[in-house]
Amino acid sequence: MISFYNLENLFDTIDDPKVMDDDFTPGGDYHWDSTRYEEKILRLAQAIRDIGSKTGYGPPDILGVCEAENYRVLSDLVSHELLRTFDYGIIHRDGPDERGIDVALLYRKASFSPVSMKWHPLLIRNEERFREFTRDQLVVHGYMDGLPIYLLVNHWPSRRGGEMRSRPYRIAAAELNLEIMDSIRTISPEPIFIAMGDFNDNPTDYTFRKVLRVKKDSDSIQSGDLYNPMTVLFRKGMGSLAYRDSWSLFDQIYMSGNLAKPESPLRFWKAGIHNPDFLTQRRGRFKGYPFRSFTSGNYTGGYSDHFPVYALFVKQVKVLFRDD
Repeated sequence: MISFYNLENLFDTIDDPKVMDDDFTPGGDYHWDSTRYEEKILRLAQAIRDIGSKTGYGPPDILGVCEAENYRVLSDLVSHELLRTFDYGIIHRDGPDERGIDVALLYRKASFSPVSMKWHPLLIRNEERFREFTRDQLVVHGYMDGLPIYLLVNHWPSRRGGEMRSRPYRIAAAELNLEIMDSIRTISPEPIFIAMGDFNDNPTDYTFRKVLRVKKDSDSIQSGDLYNPMTVLFRKGMGSLAYRDSWSLFDQIYMSGNLAKPESPLRFWKAGIHNPDFLTQRRGRFKGYPFRSFTSGNYTGGYSDHFPVYALFVKQVKVLFRDD
């Protein structure tokens, strides 16, 4: 199982002068002290451990995350007693985002063996032609069940300023995804790609339809196509986050078309949104929304403002029959 989770501002309590983390300190606006930090770690560990519960699986074999401040917070997370026995490795580096929130990859060492990793900067400029420092795109090459795969972890630019005004930034992010995949295709025939992230766009938005040109149906898909099984979920009205009583599915997992073909040695099975009751706000104005850590600036002690998403894959097993 491969999953993605926006951790909603997983900051430590220490003021880092290089990033804008002042609010997440004991003296900051959010009064972010060790008690709240430890509760946040506990909550996220509970959520991650539970992701596979409905499907009969354990926690994800591979988990992409975003909105993590540094390696330390991720180490505290995977070292928590609820996750410690699953032996997660961490792939992270401090990125250029001005808020100090990064993407990272967590992986169960028994399930995935990383070989190489690279961070690709997203170079975008605002209307005044100044660079907007945003999240890198992380690419990890490794082996899962003996099969080589490439994993892309994303956190595309937000919709700050409005969807249309900010759209060029996400178009640039989508184009960078394509550049990365095209460069890999020059060295590897028919590579297996799995891209995950908080894309700040829905499966039916311009970036997915016109830039990435993802397909929503697997029946006629070709190996060189890109396939997004989450389009079907979104068209059913499902989402991973809510705003003004409207659901969005910004958290997605899309993949190379070869994973949707029946003859693939590693084949996509199904995708889902992990939204059990305990991750959901149970009362009040935001009933039914993801149960987040802060609501309207007030501490609520929840998990995240996003639900995790996941994709399940099956591996072909050759059965040998003996003719007695």
